[in-house]
Parts: sequence; structure tokens; C-alpha cells
Amino acid sequence: MRTLLIICLMMFIGSSVSAQEFEYIGAKKCKICHNKPAKGAQYKVWLNNKHAKAMESLKGAEKNDPKCIKCHSTVGHVDAKLVLTLTKEEGVSCESCHGPGSKYKPNSIMKSREKSMAKGLILPTEKVCKKCHNEESPHYKGFNYEEYVKMIAHDNPLTK
Repeated sequence: MRTLLIICLMMFIGSSVSAQEFEYIGAKKCKICHNKPAKGAQYKVWLNNKHAKAMESLKGAEKNDPKCIKCHSTVGHVDAKLVLTLTKEEGVSCESCHGPGSKYKPNSIMKSREKSMAKGLILPTEKVCKKCHNEESPHYKGFNYEEYVKMIAHDNPLTK
């Protein structure tokens, strides 16, 4: 019984440590591969939507208010120790929805959905979006996931 307890404790500690290894790298690192038209030009899609400009919508004191920044910038909900090159001016970038990219960014990992997910890639769901698109926002006017997800669609044609 004691051995089982020790094994469980080691697994818990190991999973906590590995979860902390994923660091945020910023959209410019994602752009290296995700800007090519043949692969869907995801970076360009992001750059031209409201997520990329989320910080610009904040006025005056809102720009430094943690309650606002947490949803208007990827930095807002990230432990500073896990940030490599991310800035709040980037707005709501790739890693807000897809998770920190330090471990899944290598092309050798990104070629495999399973490997990418094991290295921290998140495939966004309605739950991910509702971390910010919810009643806590003073500007909330409802959120229709099926409608809004189409507005930010940025599929990779190579994975279809």
C-alpha cells in the first residue's frame, strides 16, 4: 500500500512539473510556419481579426487593469515565469487558444497531432472561448460559439 502511495505521489509531482515546462513564445514564432498560404496562412487570419487587436479596444486605465488584460491579451492569464517573448500588445494571440507553444513548435512535433497535443497543443473548444467570452465581461452581449468560431476559422488545408 505504501509503495502504491509513493508511486501515485511521484506521478502527481511528475505531471505537475511537466505541465510547468510549457512556455509561451508569442505569435511571431508561430508565424514562421503558419504564414504560408499553402498551409492556410493562419497568422494572417489572426492578424486581421479582433483577437490581434484586442488591446487596442481598451481605453485609458483599462490598458493596465489586470481584470481587462486577462482577456484582452494572452499575457493576462499567464504566469510571468512561463513567458519567453510574449507581450500584452500582441493581444489575444495563438497561445491564448492553443496553449503555450515552446514544446510543440518544432516541425517534427507539429507534423503529428498526437505528439503536438502531448507537448501542450490545445484544440480549442467552446469552453476555451468562454474563459473570456462570458458574463464577467462588462461588454458581454451573449456568445454564440457556432457563429463566432467561423469568424476566426484558420484551418490548415494539409490536415484535412
